[in-house]
Amino acid sequence: MTWANFYLICFLLGLGLSVVSFVLGALNIHGLHLFHGHGFSGHATHAGHGHAAHGASPFNFATVTTFLAWFGGAGYLVTRYGGLLALPALLFAAVAGVCGAAVMFWFMVKVVWSPHENLNPDDYDLIGLLGVVSSSIREGGTGEILFPQAGTRRTAGARSESGHAIQRGVEVVITQYKSGLVYVRPWAELSGEHDQQLTARG
Repeated sequence: MTWANFYLICFLLGLGLSVVSFVLGALNIHGLHLFHGHGFSGHATHAGHGHAAHGASPFNFATVTTFLAWFGGAGYLVTRYGGLLALPALLFAAVAGVCGAAVMFWFMVKVVWSPHENLNPDDYDLIGLLGVVSSSIREGGTGEILFPQAGTRRTAGARSESGHAIQRGVEVVITQYKSGLVYVRPWAELSGEHDQQLTARG
């Protein structure tokens, strides 16, 4: 086998596997998400949970097949048409393959494993969250609360569910969300009702 044929086989193998894995990923075939593979396991790591970009391995199916394609393509061109000797051609092909794999890995980290991929809707459900009144809620009026969500602290306009005033610093629970406002009840009030229910059952 000549060097040119060896490089051509590597190119075709890498290109073919890349196309197959991309098509399978696009079709969302369970267990075959090779394009999104973490390492060689074929299991995607969802960046929506903050793990992919930090724990992703550069040695995965997509980068390996990209290396093969770039390695084979560059090696074939410089061997067949560039007139390079075997060792310089091999070094050039290896460098080209590493560059191609690096570009693929960068694309996967920045685009495929985006922090906004596969967001969990439960992480953004306001109902039941515990917060603190940061601006007193007037009787029949509005105020503001501060609450943690998805790892950040957020604020929202708030109304009292009962219509009664709630002073600043009081812990509250979000019970409803309507028209851009959250409706809240004091945590002490809810916990007191819960304790009464437990006492009645006992």
